[in-house]
Amino acid sequence: MVNLLKSFLDFIYPPLCPVCGNSVSVHGTLCSKCWSEFNWISNPKCYKCGYPFPADLDLGNKPMCPHCASGECELDCIRSACVYDNISKNIMLPFKHASALKYQTLMSNAMINCLRDLNLDIDVVMPVPLAYKRLWKRGYNQATLLARPIAKYFNAGLDVDSVSRKYKSDMGHKTSKQRRENVRGVFQIVNKEGLVGKKILLVDDVMTSGATFYELNRVLRKAGVSAVYAVSFCRVVHAI
Repeated sequence: MVNLLKSFLDFIYPPLCPVCGNSVSVHGTLCSKCWSEFNWISNPKCYKCGYPFPADLDLGNKPMCPHCASGECELDCIRSACVYDNISKNIMLPFKHASALKYQTLMSNAMINCLRDLNLDIDVVMPVPLAYKRLWKRGYNQATLLARPIAKYFNAGLDVDSVSRKYKSDMGHKTSKQRRENVRGVFQIVNKEGLVGKKILLVDDVMTSGATFYELNRVLRKAGVSAVYAVSFCRVVHAI
């Protein structure tokens, strides 16, 4: 009965590539041409933060970038599905700011795929909180939309209530140091009891400098969280 219903719905609403509109076999997936245009992050990459290395380097099983090797990354690990560039931003920015929710499935699936090889044990999936002023203006938290299927994949709870966020102006083109300073103190723990001892996966659409993930990690550790991981759809790749 389920397969019959699916076939009927596919006949009425045939699966199409959300980017170009060409036919695909499954709803929310990219056609082969659009897939090939993305700069997907694969090995070799930093084992801890997921920073992509040149493809021709053989760095062993668990290579680390200079930042992580020096202890700058305080999370247990970070992963991103693809590099932030002219291709990925044409998906991420409309999804984030213009209610282009047709991209949600392909983005969350890509994020799940980049986590598969880690075999993470996750208790809670937590979308990066949005300040109420921005939530009211935008009408949705894009990170929450991405987090729901990820929580389902890990059979983990979805937590949108334990941490709140104060409003601050956009970080725009600030430096990494300025971003760390700008985000300092914006997150507040609302429900500490539900966090103690938990292993948490943070979810966001884009990672620019990591400042948001680092600050959330700081306040969550103080609340007694035992492990903090993070995943984003895309990430800005700076020279290191």
